[in-house]
Amino acid sequence: MLLPRSPIHDLPRPGDRHRLAHRVLGCAVLVGVCLLGSIAVPSGPSATASTTVTASTPVKKVATYWLVASDGGLFAFGGAGFYGSTGSIRLNKPMVGMAGTHDSAGYWLVASDGGIFAFGDAGFHGSTGNLVLNKPVVGMASTPDGGGYWLVAKDGGIFAFGDAGFYGSMGNQPLNKPVVGMASTPDGKGYWLVAADGGVFSFGDAGFHGSTGNLTLNKPIVGMTALPNGNGYWFTASDGGVFAFGQAPFFGSLGGVPQPHPIVAMASSADGKGYWFTNSNGSVTGYGDSDYWGSAPQVINKPVVGMAEAEANGHFTGSSYPSGSYGYDISNFQCGGLPPSPHTIGIVEVEGSSMGAANPCLADEAAWAAGGLNLYIYLTYGTAPSSNDPACSSTESPASCNFGFDTALDAFHKATQSGANTLVPWWLDVESDPSWSSDVAANAAMVQGAIDGLHFEGLNSVGIYSQLSHWSGIVGSYSPSAPEWVANWGSNVPPFNPSQYCSGFNFSNGTVQLVQYTDGANTNGFDSDYAC
Repeated sequence: MLLPRSPIHDLPRPGDRHRLAHRVLGCAVLVGVCLLGSIAVPSGPSATASTTVTASTPVKKVATYWLVASDGGLFAFGGAGFYGSTGSIRLNKPMVGMAGTHDSAGYWLVASDGGIFAFGDAGFHGSTGNLVLNKPVVGMASTPDGGGYWLVAKDGGIFAFGDAGFYGSMGNQPLNKPVVGMASTPDGKGYWLVAADGGVFSFGDAGFHGSTGNLTLNKPIVGMTALPNGNGYWFTASDGGVFAFGQAPFFGSLGGVPQPHPIVAMASSADGKGYWFTNSNGSVTGYGDSDYWGSAPQVINKPVVGMAEAEANGHFTGSSYPSGSYGYDISNFQCGGLPPSPHTIGIVEVEGSSMGAANPCLADEAAWAAGGLNLYIYLTYGTAPSSNDPACSSTESPASCNFGFDTALDAFHKATQSGANTLVPWWLDVESDPSWSSDVAANAAMVQGAIDGLHFEGLNSVGIYSQLSHWSGIVGSYSPSAPEWVANWGSNVPPFNPSQYCSGFNFSNGTVQLVQYTDGANTNGFDSDYAC
């Protein structure tokens, strides 16, 4: 892929009440290095991007999230703080969930035996880690002031700690299906439990707004989250289907989209105008105003089991490249003439058109990219009568969606055949091309089909390459929550600072992760790229 100045695109492209207080069973404060599973990052202020802020400078907070894996590995996104994890500690039982403090300066992790691990400003108020439970713990929720929390067991038994009130449980009641999660009301004077069949149990001042307990579901419910005002709630199934009740709006779902890994948790934004899902591999999808801030690394030690909303500065932390690093993107047109070293970024074309021939130099160019490899597909429009994406049938343009899905699978297969490492971030090149339909809804359906296809292959990070001047003309108002790679070449007068295009140049609902540019001094014919 090259900038418009390049000739490349001029060529043809084809329970019971329990109030217990026990000693903490495990909490690690690791000095110098914090372990996110097997990923070492600096601890303290250097763990996240820092910005010098004066007392008079307001810091805008946005809704972000944490993920936790069954080994207690913690993944922080969007500037959410990393305060510690149990990723390097041998646990008695696996983690099953988490909750964040009211100020997002800490979090609790909970294991299936009810062991609590408190980090940051999250206080330890007790656990069940030294008790023999009737059924394992499956989730938790915290009180509004962070002074307490509840644990819920598979049989609906509730364990209340700190200032968390006990308002009832299902611990001694027969259940049709086991409880899988809970959420608390905004004032902390009630809570909801949700079972695997979507049956809802309300306690305290938690209002009952509906359930799916009398329906036959395609897949079991795995978790829930509530509106900030308590007047509704959502829950999600393992296939990403969403059920909205009360005043909770429906913003979208993954129901019908084939999933390589089950959805395991969801969280809502602080204003209740969006929500995220994560699957067991840590791939995050956002809807509504819940912006995408990244996913877990493609290969993780243990599956993700939970997530929690945080408020942070919105710094994108899901990139495969260090912020401030440079490099190039290349295609079949660079066969035998690769960019010089040094470079960190190395983005390589797989196909120069949808369902077209593979880049003949893909293997060599992937070797050139080395550890900085990302892959991309140059999308051109087409249609197909069917695909393995049932969700396409519900779009305005099923044939376009089918073609996008098939394109993604085709490119992934070709990249695999070449021997290139396919378990890297992928990008979909969406730019002006004569092949695009005049129907922007059809174009949008094709792009979404391609996103679905790459996710179907098990990929966590699927981003979009485009620019403001092209995007809406191709796909209209379609706005997927995905990483963005912005094409911008500024004034072409050196010195050019590509970082200025990391904000304010979003073309969709994602966060700018990369900027493609030329600084006017680049006369070697290669596209330069900068990591935000």
